[in-house]
Amino acid sequence: MKVLVIEDEKKIASFVRKGLEAQGFVVEVSPHGDEGYVMACSRPYDALVLDIMLPGKDGLSILRNLRERKIALPVILLTARSELNERLEGLNLGADDYLTKPFHIEELIARLHAVTRRAAGTSQSILVVADLKMNLLTRKVARGEQAIELTAREFSLLEHLMRSPGRVLTRVEICERVWDYNFDPGTNLVEVYIQRLRKKVDGDFPNKLIETIRGVGYRIKAGA
Repeated sequence: MKVLVIEDEKKIASFVRKGLEAQGFVVEVSPHGDEGYVMACSRPYDALVLDIMLPGKDGLSILRNLRERKIALPVILLTARSELNERLEGLNLGADDYLTKPFHIEELIARLHAVTRRAAGTSQSILVVADLKMNLLTRKVARGEQAIELTAREFSLLEHLMRSPGRVLTRVEICERVWDYNFDPGTNLVEVYIQRLRKKVDGDFPNKLIETIRGVGYRIKAGA
């Protein structure tokens, strides 16, 4: 999941970035409302974490403008204040949820998963491909009855594959979505992580799920 955080308080922005990245999220941060608004309008994100009090364009103005432009990006508002009117205004403008500072990173992560599932038109929290299951809430993965331990980045890569079974994902797309790197054609980062996933997910199972499409990219077999 690629998340934009527009937050001018450095400590909070760093706290959110580190907490989300530790769980495999790709995070971009902007400390200014004007800059953040341009990023939200011009780059692809799965969700926006938006502080209300910002230099430049404030959070509610950003939200209003996004909705006026028919940008349906899921938005979670952050506010240091708890007045009912402010929360109601944000929700009426089209916010999907809100959190009052201070908050626990685990709660933000849960809300991010919830708003993105709603935006996708599904309440699904479990991905299934053949006998491979991934629980997005508990972050547990299993092949049949066998539990699979994954790092945060391995989990993100496998999730990206499982969300599009049968679809070939290019190395460029994987780098951008899982690592948020500008693609370096000389890097073997994707190959290394695909190899790790194969050992953990396919291992000794006769039915191999992760495929290499030579010269194109990788996919997980649909209906395998």
